Amino acid sequence: MTVDVVTFGCRLNAYESQVMRREAEAAELADTIIVNTCAVTGEAVRQARQKIRRLRRERPNARIVVTGCAAQTEPETFAAMAEVDRVVGNADKLEAKSWGATRDYLDRGMGLSVRDEEKLAVNDIRSVSETALHLIDGFEGRSRAFVQVQNGCDHRCTFCIIPFGRGASRSVPMGDVVAQVRRLTENGYREIVLTGVDITSYGQNLPGRPPLGRLVKAILKHVPELARLRLSSVDSIEADADLIDAFGHEPRLMPHLHLSLQSGDDLILKRMRRRHSRADAIALCAKLRALRPDIVFGADIIAGFPTETEAMFQRSLDLVEECGLVHLHVFPFSPRPRTPAARMPQVVPAIAKERALRLREKGAFALARHLDGEIGAKRRVLVESDNAGRTEQFLPVKLAGTAEPGTILEVAMADHDGRRLLAAFPGRDAAR
Repeated sequence: MTVDVVTFGCRLNAYESQVMRREAEAAELADTIIVNTCAVTGEAVRQARQKIRRLRRERPNARIVVTGCAAQTEPETFAAMAEVDRVVGNADKLEAKSWGATRDYLDRGMGLSVRDEEKLAVNDIRSVSETALHLIDGFEGRSRAFVQVQNGCDHRCTFCIIPFGRGASRSVPMGDVVAQVRRLTENGYREIVLTGVDITSYGQNLPGRPPLGRLVKAILKHVPELARLRLSSVDSIEADADLIDAFGHEPRLMPHLHLSLQSGDDLILKRMRRRHSRADAIALCAKLRALRPDIVFGADIIAGFPTETEAMFQRSLDLVEECGLVHLHVFPFSPRPRTPAARMPQVVPAIAKERALRLREKGAFALARHLDGEIGAKRRVLVESDNAGRTEQFLPVKLAGTAEPGTILEVAMADHDGRRLLAAFPGRDAAR
C-alpha cells in the first residue's frame, strides 16, 4: 500500500501534503498519487496538468487524486482529464472522512466509466469559517518543519485568485500552535517555519485578536528548546509592533523576511489594490535593518502588471536597491479568471516576460553581491542534506564535508558560486 504526494506551490502546501499523506495512508488508499496543486499563476496550473499526464504515463495503474488551490478554483478542468480519478477540494483535503470517502469512491469506480461530475468532491470554500490544527509528528525528507497558523485571505488584490481557492482568513488558536511547535521540537526539529496564506492577519478571528508578533513571542517563551523560528511570506503593512520588537530582541527568530511587495510603483500598487505604498516598504526594511543589522529580505514582485509602463517597471527595479532585497521571487503577470486585473488593459506577454527576466537578473546580481560580503564570515548552518544547508539568513551553503541533516554547524564561508556559499571546512556543532 503506497501513497505518494506531489506538491506544487507554497510552504503551506508542503505542510498540508504531510497531513494528506497521513490521512490517506490511514484510510488505506492503495497505489495512489495525490497531486497538491497551486493556482497562483496560469503557468502553475499548466505545470500541474503536465505533471498529471506524465504520472499517468509512468504509472498507468496508479490512482490519481488532484487537490489544492487549482483543484478548488478550476475543478471541472481537472475532472475533465482522463488521467484524473478524483478531484478533492481545499475545504476537505485535510479531513480523515474525506479520504475514507475517496477510498470508497475509487474502490467502487475503478475500471468503470464515470461522468466528470462524479469525480468531484469540491465544496464551497467560502462557507469555511475555522481552521483546525492538524498535528503531525514530522516531515519526510526535511530538516525543518512547517506549522500552519492561518489559512485564507480577506483581502481582494485585483490579480489574486487565492481567496477563491482558500476562502476567508481564519487562524489556529495560539495554544494549539505552541503545542505543535513543542511536539515537533521534541521530535528533533531544530527549525520551525510558521506558514499560512496571509500570516500577518493572524488572530483577527480569535478572541482578543492576538497579532502574529504575540504568537511569535509565545512560541519562543514556551518552547525554549526550539533553536530557530522562521516566518514565511508576510504582508509588510501588517507587521505589528510585537513582531517588529521580536526581530530586534529575539535571536532565535531568524533574520530573514520574505515580503509580499508585488510592485515598486505607487499607481500600480493602487491598481493591484495593495494596502502599502512604496515608501511603506522602504521604511519597514530600514526599521528592521536598524534593529537587526544582519537581516536579509526577499520579496515577491510581479512584472508586466496591466497598464505598467517602462517607467513604472523601473521603480520596481529600483526597489531592489532601496529595500536591499536579496531573494527575489519574480512572476510575469498571469491573468487569472474571475479577477479584476484580467479585465484591465494588458501588457504584451512578451514584454512582461522580458521585464521578469530583467528583474531576475537584478535579483541574481543582488544575491551575488550579498554573497561576496559573506566571504570570511562565520555562520550557523542548518544541515538539510549530507553536504548542504542554509544560514540563519536563509542563504544556501555547500558544506566542505558531510554532516547529519538537522544538525546546526558553525562554519566559515570561503567563497560562493553566485547562487550559494561554499564553506571552508566541515565546521563544529552549534548546540543552540
